[in-house]
Amino acid sequence: MTVGATGNAAAALAERLARHRRLAFRWFALGLVIAAIAAGSGWWTLMRNVVSTDDAYVAGDVVEVSPRIEGTAVAVFVQDTDTVEAGAPLVRMDPTDARLSLDAAVEALAHAVRDYRSAGADADQAREQIRLRASELARAQDDFDRRGAIAAQGAVSKEELRHAGSAVAAAQAALESQRAAFRSSLAHIEGTTVASNPLVKEAAARVRSAALALARTVVRAPISGRITRRIVQVGQHVTPGTPLLVIVPLDRVWVDANFKESQLGRLHPGQAVTLTSDLYGGAVTYHGTIQGFEAGTGAAFAALPAQNATGNWIKVVQRVPVRIALDARELRANPLLIGMSMDAQVRVDRPGASHGALTSASASTAPGLRMPALPRTADTTYVYADDAKAGEALVDETIRANSARAGANDDKGRRQ
Repeated sequence: MTVGATGNAAAALAERLARHRRLAFRWFALGLVIAAIAAGSGWWTLMRNVVSTDDAYVAGDVVEVSPRIEGTAVAVFVQDTDTVEAGAPLVRMDPTDARLSLDAAVEALAHAVRDYRSAGADADQAREQIRLRASELARAQDDFDRRGAIAAQGAVSKEELRHAGSAVAAAQAALESQRAAFRSSLAHIEGTTVASNPLVKEAAARVRSAALALARTVVRAPISGRITRRIVQVGQHVTPGTPLLVIVPLDRVWVDANFKESQLGRLHPGQAVTLTSDLYGGAVTYHGTIQGFEAGTGAAFAALPAQNATGNWIKVVQRVPVRIALDARELRANPLLIGMSMDAQVRVDRPGASHGALTSASASTAPGLRMPALPRTADTTYVYADDAKAGEALVDETIRANSARAGANDDKGRRQ
């Protein structure tokens, strides 16, 4: 083969390789264009209406339980990780002092009831004494009148007549004194029954207070939830306000999603949110609802807030916590723990959608920030509902046992 033929073959090969490279480049460029068009179409049809963040965490109520009376813990019924129902006993304190106070209050109530009965008997006695003093006054007055009628004839000496007048005055004074004693006795029972007498009611209130203190020697769970951070130990002396343990109601948790401030303009309360957790991954999807926005950015409420008025200031996009309520049924099926990481995605109407008309003066205000949060029911507990009835049965029993004749006194008090 000649040199010229060899050169022609090499040139042909180079030409073929160049054509292949140009063709490959064209296909590669076409692929990039198709991928860009597909990505743009996907974003235009789907992602442009989605606001998302992975800076989201599970939050919930952390209920610190403390005693309402002073005492020494003699039994602790729960440990960390235990689940309790509302009203379940958590800690029992030594009830000896409370029981002694209750016994003393019951005795004081019994004395008050008997004093009421005694006041009724004194009033009865004073009433009969009034009748006796009235008859004595009538007899003394009659004696004085008879002597006065015959005194002009000299049948009665002036001294005897004077003594008869003194007897009338003494009888009158005795009658008035007895009436005063009757009013004094009557003041203790007048217009009252044994149950409505002020002294009896005061003693009954002491019984109820002592019974309530005895009931509070058992510390009960105010809500249902999981026990954590148990501090109290058997034998520890505690006072009102001393933290014993913490209850976390895991069926009432929510998500705090920290969206960028540039994303808030497309969010508003009531929007549906799709969430996934790092715990379950994409296998479990939660459906939530935006409840509202915090009053400031996370940096504003930090323990050490940033000092922006410095010479080396650098602008950082801030984030605002957005509260997202979760579906209770989904939480029961797939529980979450406080502090777990979440991914949140919010479908919005359209880019920059304005949820509600904006005036020109407020056109720069994010519409979500101007809308009120969704209405929310109050957190309540009914564990302490029976506290108002503490000691009622004991009060009724004590009054009944010590007021055998109280009914008769009640009737006389009402008549007076």
